[in-house]
Amino acid sequence: MKTLMTTLCMSLAGSAAFAADHCAAGKTLADGVLTIATGNPAYYPWVMDDAPESKQGFEAAVAYAVANEMGFADEAVTWVRTSFDEAIQPGAKSFDFNLQQYSITPEREEMVDFSLPYYSSAMAVLTTKSVADKVGAPTMDALKGLVWGAGASHTGASVVASVIAPDQDVLLYNDNTDVTAALQANQIDAALFDLPTALYLSAVVVENGALLGQFPADFSENPDQFGLLMADASPLKPCVDEAIEALSVSGKLAEIEAEWLQAATGVPVIQ
Repeated sequence: MKTLMTTLCMSLAGSAAFAADHCAAGKTLADGVLTIATGNPAYYPWVMDDAPESKQGFEAAVAYAVANEMGFADEAVTWVRTSFDEAIQPGAKSFDFNLQQYSITPEREEMVDFSLPYYSSAMAVLTTKSVADKVGAPTMDALKGLVWGAGASHTGASVVASVIAPDQDVLLYNDNTDVTAALQANQIDAALFDLPTALYLSAVVVENGALLGQFPADFSENPDQFGLLMADASPLKPCVDEAIEALSVSGKLAEIEAEWLQAATGVPVIQ
């Protein structure tokens, strides 16, 4: 019995020493727990069935891979929900990091911290089948003649303006829900989304939705890259970056992308 107790004490002491030396020790909102946020609701293919704890979906799988790389068991991960815009605002956060397709931009980095990128996204043109049939081949000249819409706080508006340079000014809306509603009401012809989101919207949200094509992630010098969002000056950022880098080097991030975003391969590339 004495030997058993001695072994147990040594084991507990070793665990405590490991926790004290661990990169994330003392840096999370709750001691020994990693609090991760996603959208409310969270959509396919990022999170399957709005259940991030299932680890199903691209961002759900990335979240657990990062957590595990940081030394957190699955059971030590807890989830909270936020709106997209709420999380970008400066101030205290209800999470250690948040992932819901946040593009890393200089403007946002003035208010929050981002991890190293976990995904470089192709951008896809969402439209309706009637517009797609009218346009035919998705050439740049054809895209310039369309009426475009975008969410005011999303990066799509600036990408459309700089890359496509349409004949008419981009119409701005409050959020993506308003953009898809405008598309459905024929107020606009097209909108630009990250490819996985465009795939979902065309299949589920927009009646008779269609994708004209995609711009590959390396189309521009500054491709749209997603990062894990944290509070400004978060002490956890070096730990998160270290985990992202390790997952990238090992090929795990590419493996997760292949598993959950492979449907993207059928969308034609716009020349």
